Amino acid sequence: MDAAETTSARGRMAEDLALEFLRKRGLALVARNYRCKGGEIDLVMRDGSVIVFAEVRLRGSLAAAAESISRTKRRRLASAGRTFLLRETGRGGEFLQTRFDAVLVDGEKKIRWLRDTMRLEWDEW
Repeated sequence: MDAAETTSARGRMAEDLALEFLRKRGLALVARNYRCKGGEIDLVMRDGSVIVFAEVRLRGSLAAAAESISRTKRRRLASAGRTFLLRETGRGGEFLQTRFDAVLVDGEKKIRWLRDTMRLEWDEW
């Protein structure tokens, strides 16, 4: 197995852990690895009436995982979230509640869920 396959497998494992973690907390999967020109969203979930865009990060520590979500990455997440809402719901989100969460996973498979990590007004997108 080469390095790319190993990284991909580790990423998939982290997403599997995050998905199981969120499902146990009552969220339902809407889409996984949603890709568009603007970026990718690891997990799109529904938390009651709220659409949740979840970024999953695996690093050696939970702090390193949190720090790895750069401003550029947040912009790409926002762009992909808006595209998802426009394409998949036919609405730009003006009547939908949305939030961006981060699910952090460390090398020992400990998980930390950060809810509502990005608060953006639509005009900032």
